[in-house]
Amino acid sequence: MSIPLIDKSQALAGRTTAMPVIDKHLVLNTSLTPPFPAHCQQIQFAMGCFWGAERKFWQLAGVYTTAVGYSAGFTPNPSYEEVCSGLTGHTEAVLVVFDPQHITLEQLLAIFWQSHNPSQGMRQGNDIGTQYRSGIYYYAGQQAIVEASFATYQKALAQQGLPPITTEIKAASNFYYAEPFHQQYLAKNPAGYCGLSGTGVNYPG
Repeated sequence: MSIPLIDKSQALAGRTTAMPVIDKHLVLNTSLTPPFPAHCQQIQFAMGCFWGAERKFWQLAGVYTTAVGYSAGFTPNPSYEEVCSGLTGHTEAVLVVFDPQHITLEQLLAIFWQSHNPSQGMRQGNDIGTQYRSGIYYYAGQQAIVEASFATYQKALAQQGLPPITTEIKAASNFYYAEPFHQQYLAKNPAGYCGLSGTGVNYPG
């Protein structure tokens, strides 16, 4: 969907005060904030509404913790309402902290690609807006693996006659934690909204 992203000059001012963060993950009983164990790695995924996306990853063995927040935009410490206005540049994202001895980045990427439709531009299903765009925000040493997975899944989608991937791929910048209400939302509200819907095309391998 053709909805333009704002540029920095149009972004809301935000604030210097960070959002409060709950002490422990409601499912994993681990910290949502650094410092994380030294052997763990991080990655950020955006795949539409972050409630269902977070649940996808906290269910995986080898994931140390997850948190929902706002990424890849301009406004510091935005509120949910500000992000939904489209005037922060952020997308709804999930921070995934994982132990690469128990689950690999490639395995996480397979879940990412299969669990949503990465070819929809500025939407995910009925959720429309720049805050619902697909994205991968990588850390040091991850770029080549992420880009290779993009190429692999793009080929798989093309073989099924599906449109090109629109997923944004860039180095991770600030991750702003969402309000406590949103953290592990579907653990607190099991019947709550989850808009995730994949293409039906499995990640090869």
